[in-house]
Amino acid sequence: MIKLQVIGNLGRDCVTNNVNGKTVMNFTVAHTERFRDASGNQQERTIWVDCAYWSDRTAVAQYLKKGTQVYVEGNPEVRTYAKNDGSTGASLTMRVQNVQLLGARQEGGNAGGGYQGGNSGGGYQGGNAGGGYQGGNFQGGGNSFGSSAPVSIDPAADDLPF
Repeated sequence: MIKLQVIGNLGRDCVTNNVNGKTVMNFTVAHTERFRDASGNQQERTIWVDCAYWSDRTAVAQYLKKGTQVYVEGNPEVRTYAKNDGSTGASLTMRVQNVQLLGARQEGGNAGGGYQGGNSGGGYQGGNAGGGYQGGNFQGGGNSFGSSAPVSIDPAADDLPF
């Protein structure tokens, strides 16, 4: 089994479709890497991943909007196709097993939490089945990511040996 993990921003809003009685959520994720080449010049490379999330739990779809930062993992597949000029092109696709909302570019709160599907068709992962969008923060599984209050850490209280 090959597993692909991607952190990136959604390139478009999620589209939900029904195919042969099953629900699929389609979206694209763009991952941008910044690096320096051999000459020391700053370079940037963006990789686009077409994602298909097969699940009957479509509640997360309303939060999958263009620009939202997400973590997705699943099984990758490379698809080839013929371009208009006759050459062959390739695209990276993923059958998503897990989606986690990490944040949004626009104002209005951060997002966090996650949905995870499995081979059985997907489902909500977490102990708080009533989790949902509340006051700018998405809460799921009993965890609240993206709280607006900064966390202060007291270095004197740290008892780690390093």
